[in-house]
Amino acid sequence: MPLTSNNNQKSGTESITDGVSGIAKTGTGILGNTLSGVTNTVGGAVGGASRGLGETVNGVTGQAGKPLGDGVANIGTSLESTGQDVGKASRDAGQWNTN
Repeated sequence: MPLTSNNNQKSGTESITDGVSGIAKTGTGILGNTLSGVTNTVGGAVGGASRGLGETVNGVTGQAGKPLGDGVANIGTSLESTGQDVGKASRDAGQWNTN
């Protein structure tokens, strides 16, 4: 029986490290994707609600209240955009992406 070396085998330490890394990636993936989904949902709800409120203010007050209505709508849109950015960053972190 010839003696051959198998360079593909991992040492015990490498196997443990791979296992721990896999567990960490799974955990952060679940957390990142969950946070991303929640953040996108909340951001979308806040953005939509504030745009609706802004349109209501514009409709009720006419030209006199237009700056206020537009401001409320713009704040909501900004919050929605920020929520999407945070959601993407959370998702990327959960997938261990660096950009």
